[in-house]
Amino acid sequence: MRAVAKPKRRAWRAKRLAVGLAFFALGGTTAAALSVVRQPDGAKAAPRPVVAVAASADRIAVSPAALREAYAAGLVDRPVRSILNIPRRMHYGDYRWDDKGVPAGPTWVRVDLKSQTLSVFRGGHEIGTAVILYGADSVPTPTGKFPILAKIKDHRSATYDAPMPYTLRLTADGVSIHASNVRWGYATHGCIGIPEAFAAKLFGAAALGDEVLIVG
Repeated sequence: MRAVAKPKRRAWRAKRLAVGLAFFALGGTTAAALSVVRQPDGAKAAPRPVVAVAASADRIAVSPAALREAYAAGLVDRPVRSILNIPRRMHYGDYRWDDKGVPAGPTWVRVDLKSQTLSVFRGGHEIGTAVILYGADSVPTPTGKFPILAKIKDHRSATYDAPMPYTLRLTADGVSIHASNVRWGYATHGCIGIPEAFAAKLFGAAALGDEVLIVG
């Protein structure tokens, strides 16, 4: 894993709009300066009714054209109405959670391995994003769509004898989203590691059966 050179603030804001809306790295585009290659996956689903959310400097509306491109590229599989406006580069350990004005509704999670970020959506609006860790080359994180199979708040891995708080299990063989020490140079054994404070919020917002889409 490596971080590219930090862009100037104005250039970074423009990149957030261009990359986020054109290529739909979503919350991950807030940290697009963190870049590693993996493989995409996903499938189109029927759109849901639009939920009105007040316009705000904290959000960027997603245009119908950008959404169509994202569907076509397999980067999303359901409607997205808005993403969080992050005007600066995010670093390892950074996250943002802002659900002000977003009504209750179905929650889903999108993980972008290339931009090393995770985004949480409710009712089509991004409410949280964080920089992640993911699997090393020898134990890569799988791509595809996964339901949350189990929630374990105080989990400890028997295999690696390590604490994994706020675990959301995605596969029968143990691939999960869980709290980690998200630092440069670290990796996981195939899981998705997120900052602990963010993991606590995601754990509270997610329910069994909620879907997690992992793309490259």
